[in-house]
Amino acid sequence: MLASVLSATLDGLDALAVSVEVDVGPGLPSFAIVGLPDAAVCEARERVRSAIRNSGFDLPPRRVVVNLAPADRRKEGPAFDLPIALALLVATGQIAPDAVTGYLALGELALDGTLRPVPGALAAAEAARGLGARGVLVPAANAREAAVLEEVTVYGLGALRGAVEHLAGRAPLAPVPAARDDPPPAGAPYPDLADVRGQPAARRALEVAAAGGLNLLLVGPPGVGKTMLARRLPGLLPPLALEDALEVTKIYSAAGRLPPHAGLRWHRPFRSPHHTASAAAVIGGAGRPGEVTLAHRGILFLDELPEFRRDVLEALRQPLEDGAVVVARSHGTVRYPAACTLVAAMNPCPCGYRGDPRRPCTCTPAQVQRYLARLSGPLLDRIDLHVEVPRPAAGGALGGKEPEPSAAVRARVLAATTRAAQRRAAWNDHPPPRGTEAWWPADRSALALVRAAADRLMLGARATNRVLRAARAIADLDGAQAVTASHVAEAVRYRVLDRPAALDA
Repeated sequence: MLASVLSATLDGLDALAVSVEVDVGPGLPSFAIVGLPDAAVCEARERVRSAIRNSGFDLPPRRVVVNLAPADRRKEGPAFDLPIALALLVATGQIAPDAVTGYLALGELALDGTLRPVPGALAAAEAARGLGARGVLVPAANAREAAVLEEVTVYGLGALRGAVEHLAGRAPLAPVPAARDDPPPAGAPYPDLADVRGQPAARRALEVAAAGGLNLLLVGPPGVGKTMLARRLPGLLPPLALEDALEVTKIYSAAGRLPPHAGLRWHRPFRSPHHTASAAAVIGGAGRPGEVTLAHRGILFLDELPEFRRDVLEALRQPLEDGAVVVARSHGTVRYPAACTLVAAMNPCPCGYRGDPRRPCTCTPAQVQRYLARLSGPLLDRIDLHVEVPRPAAGGALGGKEPEPSAAVRARVLAATTRAAQRRAAWNDHPPPRGTEAWWPADRSALALVRAAADRLMLGARATNRVLRAARAIADLDGAQAVTASHVAEAVRYRVLDRPAALDA
């Protein structure tokens, strides 16, 4: 007998609908799975056999062929266990054929028939919504994740036996309620900027980066608080909008990084890969998103930036420019979103103490040059703010007035981003000159100062535009309509690596 159950497989971050077709016929007992399955899918034979038997059902010794259609697309992971088992039970007459019609099912089976969570439940629910499915059958641990889409009916299952009882109508399950939790309080769960004493220039740069969504490089000796500052940047950013929270949740779902029974992920990601990470780990591959995608709508922090492999750093150039990663392989192309803010930290030299007033530098000029040369010009052009973080004077970090908390800075950032959004909305009626969207409007004195700075520092077109973007963010923080020379002057001060002599001061 022939049976078919709808399922889905991940294609990047989206789900591709898959028809799980099972034919049980005469012949020597066998169990074949076709349709470009990977090793995890092929091993479903043993899991499904044991789960069916241990759940109290029969699997007659017949010839079983499972086809995963479309047959020309690679199928990965154990999520096909549940639909294969259901289709087998339909084909052997233990479930009515019309009972599974219109359902999309996915889940990994344990040998005793219980269901384990799988990646991509949210993407599968999206696919089910597009197909007009009447329901989605997922493991209970994935139910809240899939139920963030209010237009889809989701059923959370604990075991194969429960799925059969629900489909047969003997023990119908209640749909999982929509899992769109209220967003957490602003700033949670990030550390507070009030913990950072001193470093006024770096604190200001952090605020500018948050207001403009700008990439930031912190340069300073060890122990001055570069990592501490970076970890407080997410708490300065505006809250995620619902569409962005859905996108972030979908990414973490596809990567298998959502905890069991998790709902919508509201907080901005903060990713900090080790400097030994490979290019595939940072950028991603055809099967899984990388760190730059896991940091989407949040922060990608690269500590000890020059210690990362050269191919990793150069591979970041396209994501920083386009806000997306396109992974091309022989069997297809996958696009991952990567609209993150890069925050990096580095020492000014190999020993770390170049320009430090308290400890002498032991590096030769050639060693310093080789160290700084690990960062290519095109990569530095894509980093908007290069900020020196000096060592505070002895006891300087302990005295003085109380530093501003994150809440006060976040209020200014939110006001600035609101002004920027209103300005962009007004451009529908009065668009700016082509190519000036990132910084328009600017007065003549500001543009004259930009040209002078570009000539003196030998800035390219991209770096010049980054200076103007930073100036626009500073103007928004000041509540100014147009970018002025004072805003440009501050933005130029944030290009310390375009004037390396400043590190010797």
